[in-house]
Amino acid sequence: MTGPELMHVAGLALVITLIVGGAAVLLLIILRRASLIVQVLVLVFAAIVGVILSIVGASWQMYISAHDLTVAVNAAVISGLVSLVLVAGLGAVVVRNAKSLSLAARRIGEGERVDAVGPQSVGELTALAGELVAMSAKLEESREREHRIEESRRELVAWIAHDLRTPLAGIMSMAEALEDELAADPQRYHRQMREQVSRLSAMVDDLFELSKIDSGSLRLSLEEVSLYDVISDTVADLRPISGAREIRIESESGASVIVRADPRELSRAVSNLLVNAIQHTPEGSPITVAASVTDGRACVAVIDMGGGIDEADLARVFDPGWRGATARTPQPQETSATYPMRSSGAGLGLAIVRGIAAAHEGEVTVRNVPGGCRFDLILPRAGESAGSFA
Repeated sequence: MTGPELMHVAGLALVITLIVGGAAVLLLIILRRASLIVQVLVLVFAAIVGVILSIVGASWQMYISAHDLTVAVNAAVISGLVSLVLVAGLGAVVVRNAKSLSLAARRIGEGERVDAVGPQSVGELTALAGELVAMSAKLEESREREHRIEESRRELVAWIAHDLRTPLAGIMSMAEALEDELAADPQRYHRQMREQVSRLSAMVDDLFELSKIDSGSLRLSLEEVSLYDVISDTVADLRPISGAREIRIESESGASVIVRADPRELSRAVSNLLVNAIQHTPEGSPITVAASVTDGRACVAVIDMGGGIDEADLARVFDPGWRGATARTPQPQETSATYPMRSSGAGLGLAIVRGIAAAHEGEVTVRNVPGGCRFDLILPRAGESAGSFA
């Protein structure tokens, strides 16, 4: 075939293909809501018709015999019909797989968990089925997490309402007794009222801090801080309320562990951990505070002798409003207006610790040890990334 003949045949095939392709596009627009297999058949039919018409046109231009032209046309038509039947069969398999994926997606949308989707005959559909199963598992975890959060919020509201009602009722009754001059010891009533107001103030302060953490509005003023200094200052600050509990400070060879943190927030986190230990440790029992470096990260460990936490409750320790079981029931504390207990008693202290740790790109963990439990506040050391909230 000469060059001009080849160009003539190519031009003829191009014109026929464009005409058939345009018609196929219009047909697909009309059938845009039809089944996938119908649209696939339209595509294959358009391709086959384009090939057949190109062959017929080229054969006609070459002026072959009528017999040869008939044979070529029949062969092309029969091949096209067989191809359409084959495509229809394969398309039915693809459509069936697509329907199984659609059913799985509908079940996921209705809140069901899908652990498996039927075997797929196409690699892309197999990958999509795997993604649907993974998405179903993630949605299930998200629903469970939201359920736990909602349950925790309801418990927190109920506990806060109870904790607010108790001191308010006490203040009201004492105020009425003082007003009616029925108080036998007015000074004692005044002192108790100050203690109740102090407790309410601590509760409001904890709620405000937790709201800042939850809303992401907590802002850190980062600087290099010595963990040993923060621990020493916090322990000294809590001495008046630690009672007969011995608080021991330990550090690796007396070395100072430097972290990049907000001194105020870090001190609050350590203080909350220590107050929690003081509340749950019997008198005469030691509390150990240790600063160390673990796996390249700074760690503040607070170890108490409060009897430990039920294993089933360990996952809820840092939930807002959570209170321990009988083994961790707070012990009565001697407080005064001068040195009030730092905890509001509303179960927010450990939740605040977790929020402060997260703000510093760290974490806080808890585990039981012989006789009590151990809280680890883990933070990046100085020079590492810390404080995306800064």
